[in-house]
Amino acid sequence: MRRPTRKFSVAIPSFVDETVLTVAAGNGGHGCASVRREKFKPLGGPDGGNGGNGGSVVLRVDPGLTTLVEYHRQSIRRAANGQPGRGDFANGGNGEDVVLAVPDGTIVSDADTGEELADLVGPDAEVVIAAGGRGGLGNAALASAARKAPGFALLGEEGESRRIKLELKVVADIGLVGFPSAGKSSLIAAISRARPKIADYPFTTLVPNLGVVVAGATTFTVADVPGLIEGASEGRGLGHDFLRHIERCQAIVHVIDCATYEPGRDPLSDLDVIEAELAAHGGLEDRPRMVVLNKVDIPDAADLADLVRPDVEARGLPVFAVSTKTGTGLQALTFAMAELVARRRAEAPAPAAKRIIIRPAPVAGGPEFHIARQGDGEGGFVWRVRGDKPERWVKQTDFGNAEAVGYLADRFARLGIEDELLALGAVAGDAVAIGGGDDPVVFDFAPQVEIGAEILARRGEDQRLVTERPAAKRRRAMDAEYHAAKAAEREAEQQTRYATEGLESDDDE
Repeated sequence: MRRPTRKFSVAIPSFVDETVLTVAAGNGGHGCASVRREKFKPLGGPDGGNGGNGGSVVLRVDPGLTTLVEYHRQSIRRAANGQPGRGDFANGGNGEDVVLAVPDGTIVSDADTGEELADLVGPDAEVVIAAGGRGGLGNAALASAARKAPGFALLGEEGESRRIKLELKVVADIGLVGFPSAGKSSLIAAISRARPKIADYPFTTLVPNLGVVVAGATTFTVADVPGLIEGASEGRGLGHDFLRHIERCQAIVHVIDCATYEPGRDPLSDLDVIEAELAAHGGLEDRPRMVVLNKVDIPDAADLADLVRPDVEARGLPVFAVSTKTGTGLQALTFAMAELVARRRAEAPAPAAKRIIIRPAPVAGGPEFHIARQGDGEGGFVWRVRGDKPERWVKQTDFGNAEAVGYLADRFARLGIEDELLALGAVAGDAVAIGGGDDPVVFDFAPQVEIGAEILARRGEDQRLVTERPAAKRRRAMDAEYHAAKAAEREAEQQTRYATEGLESDDDE
């Protein structure tokens, strides 16, 4: 009897504030090598179009999002490739960009190196996290006076690919902190339209909740951070995962349970424990504080609040006794929060106006490449050439086309790579590697060899006028041999004719 198979499903959380995402931009399309052919014009000139650019991957803030769960479910995103060029000057289409919406306050970093790449704050914030590859030029764009009909085109460049880490830090004006079951969720539900899960057991809140509060002319946001306990900064409880969500808050409000039944706890000790955890986390010393003594609807809690109020005020902290069940003190608390937020906003520097400035990209000083002599691991050495231009040119070259390889050699010569190699002591036959990593393109150094579609020469000179090419030497030698043979043949015929007619040759005279 066949045993039934069990199907297991993995639950996907509804809130994710940290995830790793793999993004890949589209490759550029290849250029086209084509020659126009018409009636009575069999060779009408090059007409190959350029390849299209690959699509990019863009991260853009969506104020309506509060979680990264979408990228936890699908962790690989790719953009479309550019289309190849075609004949009749038809350029390939560009690949479509992929725009990924992220919550406000998302930090983007490289998952492999940890380098921070972007901090996306604000509804208009966006960043191109993986740029699409540029399309290759067709032979129509490569034509020149010296190269009227190129028989090659450039290849499209590969798009960027990387692993990135997305980390959400909630952007809110007020952050509510306190022990589990202190009443933070009840408070945010009482002063805003947020409806978090509320229960009478610890760690009810498992995700940060955001609420929008309107007090007079001020509208601000309040974040309910999951409960902290002693040792949260060291990884105990849930606070270690959510302490970062109060880093962007303009002010911190301590919510203290005045009706707790746990032994050894009181409002002042709770305040000291949470402040110690905030200090251990670091970076929050400059945030103003407020203290909320909650659950004063219970008689014993109200008496305790009256007892500890002077001690808290002695620390220079504003104190508010509230009850989320009866609404006691909530109006005074919300207006005090609004006043604090308005003051912090007024003290903050005005954001710089966004201006669209079109200017050429700055050209960095110094050489566009550098060359170093390195060991090849087999007892020999190799000249390693690094630089954005030469490495990009190598990727654009079709090494199955001799003319394309010659064009690459011409570009290297114009850039000065050959002269620099000669200055460093390179000789013909040395290995030259272009690019980094373990798989560079390796050439044999052959200085001053005309293999390209253009003649390698200094400005104002023509190598064809100062150096006789090997092919020309061979052709001249063959011509001389041919003419010598013809002269000998004519001399033999003349001698035969003289002997037949009984005439004397000019030599006999």
